[in-house]
Amino acid sequence: MNCAFCQKEITEKKIHLRDDCPACGRDLHICLNCEFYYPNAYRQCKESIHELVQDKEKANFCDFFRPSKGGSSQSDQEDDSLKKLNDLFK
Repeated sequence: MNCAFCQKEITEKKIHLRDDCPACGRDLHICLNCEFYYPNAYRQCKESIHELVQDKEKANFCDFFRPSKGGSSQSDQEDDSLKKLNDLFK
Protein backbone atom coordinates (compact mmCIF):
# COMPACT_ATOMS: atom_id res chain seq x y z
CA MET A 1 0.00 0.00 0.00
CA ASN A 2 1.07 3.58 -0.62
CA CYS A 3 0.08 6.47 1.62
CA ALA A 4 -2.75 8.43 -0.02
CA PHE A 5 -1.04 11.72 0.84
CA CYS A 6 2.71 11.32 0.28
CA GLN A 7 2.70 8.07 -1.78
CA LYS A 8 5.35 6.47 0.46
CA GLU A 9 5.18 2.70 0.34
CA ILE A 10 3.84 1.20 3.58
CA THR A 11 5.15 -2.31 4.17
CA GLU A 12 3.19 -3.30 7.29
CA LYS A 13 0.87 -6.23 6.64
CA LYS A 14 -1.77 -5.03 9.12
CA ILE A 15 -2.81 -1.41 9.57
CA HIS A 16 -4.27 -0.55 12.96
CA LEU A 17 -6.60 2.35 13.80
CA ARG A 18 -3.90 4.57 15.34
CA ASP A 19 -1.13 3.86 12.80
CA ASP A 20 0.47 6.87 11.12
CA CYS A 21 2.54 7.17 7.96
CA PRO A 22 6.23 7.24 8.92
CA ALA A 23 6.93 9.85 6.22
CA CYS A 24 4.13 12.42 6.56
CA GLY A 25 2.52 11.49 9.90
CA ARG A 26 -1.03 11.26 8.50
CA ASP A 27 -3.51 8.53 9.53
CA LEU A 28 -3.27 5.26 7.59
CA HIS A 29 -6.55 3.56 8.60
CA ILE A 30 -8.61 5.82 6.32
CA CYS A 31 -10.99 5.37 3.42
CA LEU A 32 -8.51 6.78 0.90
CA ASN A 33 -6.06 3.96 1.73
CA CYS A 34 -8.69 1.22 1.60
CA GLU A 35 -9.06 -1.42 -1.09
CA PHE A 36 -12.83 -0.81 -1.11
CA TYR A 37 -12.70 2.97 -1.56
CA TYR A 38 -14.29 3.93 -4.86
CA PRO A 39 -15.29 7.57 -5.49
CA ASN A 40 -18.21 6.70 -7.80
CA ALA A 41 -19.80 4.07 -5.54
CA TYR A 42 -22.64 4.65 -3.12
CA ARG A 43 -21.07 6.25 -0.03
CA GLN A 44 -17.78 5.96 -1.95
CA CYS A 45 -17.32 2.35 -0.84
CA LYS A 46 -17.62 -0.97 -2.69
CA GLU A 47 -18.81 -2.61 0.55
CA SER A 48 -22.34 -2.17 1.84
CA ILE A 49 -21.53 0.05 4.80
CA HIS A 50 -24.42 1.11 7.02
CA GLU A 51 -23.06 4.46 8.17
CA LEU A 52 -21.48 7.07 5.97
CA VAL A 53 -17.90 7.95 6.85
CA GLN A 54 -17.93 11.73 6.51
CA ASP A 55 -14.20 12.43 6.55
CA LYS A 56 -12.37 10.03 4.24
CA GLU A 57 -8.99 11.47 5.32
CA LYS A 58 -9.27 10.72 9.07
CA ALA A 59 -8.90 7.42 10.92
CA ASN A 60 -12.18 5.52 11.31
CA PHE A 61 -13.53 2.34 12.87
CA CYS A 62 -14.67 0.65 9.65
CA ASP A 63 -14.52 -3.15 9.97
CA PHE A 64 -14.23 -3.57 6.19
CA PHE A 65 -10.89 -1.72 5.95
CA ARG A 66 -8.19 -3.48 3.94
CA PRO A 67 -5.02 -1.74 2.79
CA SER A 68 -5.17 -0.99 -0.92
CA LYS A 69 -3.01 -3.22 -3.06
CA GLY A 70 -2.09 -1.03 -5.99
CA GLY A 71 0.55 1.61 -6.24
CA SER A 72 -1.82 4.16 -7.76
CA SER A 73 -5.20 5.05 -6.40
CA GLN A 74 -8.49 4.16 -8.07
CA SER A 75 -9.22 7.82 -8.81
CA ASP A 76 -5.85 8.13 -10.62
CA GLN A 77 -6.77 5.14 -12.76
CA GLU A 78 -10.15 6.69 -13.55
CA ASP A 79 -8.54 10.01 -14.47
CA ASP A 80 -6.18 8.20 -16.87
CA SER A 81 -9.07 6.27 -18.44
CA LEU A 82 -11.13 9.44 -18.86
CA LYS A 83 -8.18 11.22 -20.45
CA LYS A 84 -7.69 8.35 -22.91
CA LEU A 85 -11.38 8.45 -23.87
CA ASN A 86 -11.32 12.21 -24.32
CA ASP A 87 -8.23 11.94 -26.51
CA LEU A 88 -9.91 9.24 -28.58
CA PHE A 89 -13.06 11.26 -29.28
CA LYS A 90 -11.50 14.69 -29.88
